[in-house]
Amino acid sequence: MSESVFESVYREIFPFWEKISDADREYICRNSYSVTYPKGKIVHNGSECSGVIFVRRGSLRLYMMSDEGKEITLYRLHKGELCMLSASCVLDAITFEVFVDAEQDSQCCVVSGPAFAAVAQRNPDIRIFALETAVSRFSDVMWVMQQVLFMSMDKRLAIFLSDESARTGSDTIGLTHGQIARYMGSAREVVSRMLKYFAGEGIVRVSRGGVTILDKKRLRELTL
Repeated sequence: MSESVFESVYREIFPFWEKISDADREYICRNSYSVTYPKGKIVHNGSECSGVIFVRRGSLRLYMMSDEGKEITLYRLHKGELCMLSASCVLDAITFEVFVDAEQDSQCCVVSGPAFAAVAQRNPDIRIFALETAVSRFSDVMWVMQQVLFMSMDKRLAIFLSDESARTGSDTIGLTHGQIARYMGSAREVVSRMLKYFAGEGIVRVSRGGVTILDKKRLRELTL
């Protein structure tokens, strides 16, 4: 992508764009690049400053990982959404590590973290935008924590299946038991047992292709 194309994109997504100098706009564009991440590719690994990522196509998954390798999905980013937590050098207050991978084949615009941080140092509007963008996602993170800490497994799984069905517009969730467990921050065996129970109750059908919701009313009742 050329600098003019980056500028066109950034004019749409950055509310501070017209407030900063021509030199700073040019600097951000010059330190931007377009990248396509194949499904499953690690986009951001922990505390590194990968940059500010804008999703143009596909979807990314942000998650945390324990020392033992257990994952819990915090939220997903879809077309038109921006990832700020992948630029830790911009947000000094964010000290925890997050990981990002491509949930689907994804095309993104990435602004170099150090370049964005350098311009942010000169422009308070950018620092405010970066902080507000990060904070806006903490309601999603707290919702995940609430589920993990306070909800029963059957309710958590029912919410996950309902949300995935609504997001994809399909009654079939094309994920393995292991993938569902990673997204929920649980063990595969626990998810498999609960899906077996749901299947026995006629709520879902489990197959090699994933999980198909058979009784939306019963599933919805479990989320309440």
